[in-house]
Amino acid sequence: MIAKEIRKGILQAVAIIFGFIFLGWFLYKIQSVLLYIVLAGIVTLIGRPIVLFLKERMRFKNFLAVITTMVIIFGFLIGLLLMFIPLIKQQSHNLSLLNIDSLSATVENLYSEILIYFSGPHFDLESKVNNSGILNSLNFGFIPDFINGFISALGSFSIGLFSVIFISFFLLKDSKLLENGILTFIPDENEARFEKSLEKIKNLLSRYFIGLVFQIMVLFIIYSFILLFFGIENAIVIAFLCALLNIIPYVGPLIGAFVMMFLTMSSNLGQDFSSVILPTTIYVMIGFVIGQLIDNFLSQPLIFSNSVRSHPLEIFLVIIIGGLLFGVLGMIAAVPLYTVIKVISKEFLSENKIVKRLTKNL
Repeated sequence: MIAKEIRKGILQAVAIIFGFIFLGWFLYKIQSVLLYIVLAGIVTLIGRPIVLFLKERMRFKNFLAVITTMVIIFGFLIGLLLMFIPLIKQQSHNLSLLNIDSLSATVENLYSEILIYFSGPHFDLESKVNNSGILNSLNFGFIPDFINGFISALGSFSIGLFSVIFISFFLLKDSKLLENGILTFIPDENEARFEKSLEKIKNLLSRYFIGLVFQIMVLFIIYSFILLFFGIENAIVIAFLCALLNIIPYVGPLIGAFVMMFLTMSSNLGQDFSSVILPTTIYVMIGFVIGQLIDNFLSQPLIFSNSVRSHPLEIFLVIIIGGLLFGVLGMIAAVPLYTVIKVISKEFLSENKIVKRLTKNL
């Protein structure tokens, strides 16, 4: 009898292990579908207040409100994507992306101007750069491969865009669709409490993503003003791209700074380096830093305190931990996931001292 129970326990353990392995394999295979669902969920959270406004204030029917919201959101996104076409064309022309020899000559010319400007009697920049081996590692042969890869990715992007639109439409049309699917796996005795948590999560995350949109718009306005003031070509598109990169906490602004510096310099190729390119780039980067200071000390604290109701230091630690565990994606998803965990913990572990302290503002 004991041996039979042991065999049964071993078989159950093996079945559970294989079940988890199969589940992991299955989730890995459908990771693109999961990504579409996550993106559609974000679109739904952003569009939810618009749908409610159209239904409650404008007296739209549910179907018409959803269609109008979808047109607004995706029309806005497609319009932004189309804005990048002039930038790509202009930068392709400036840098001669389709002519590797011309691009190499342009970079060498820029490098020579930098050497002339910075070299002095006590500092030989050229010898230090040559000794570092940086020039030997430069290879512009990757550019044609990059362009081909970009073109081939357009097909996958089209499929993904259609999938996100399709899923978002039904999630907005039937606001309980995803909620009912989740509640299917929740025990009956906890269903009411979990449903209450989901409603609070939707409200908080909607406010969070709308806050992010506001944050991007603030940076977009600041960057646009700076770039337009200095006459940078395609200033609006560059400003939006650098503002959008700010979604990635801490790493995004660094990438945005490099992008803005590079595009500012490339927009002035052919001009004198010491009197035009360098001063303009320095002034633009000073404006970039001012925009980041406004964002870090004004926009972000307001968004985090009013949307997810968490202290900025709390958010900082959560983002750092998310980045250490899961990289850039972990940093992006840290705040929404932390908000979900806090809401559920408050509902089901409200008597715990730590949970009570962390969720007192929810």
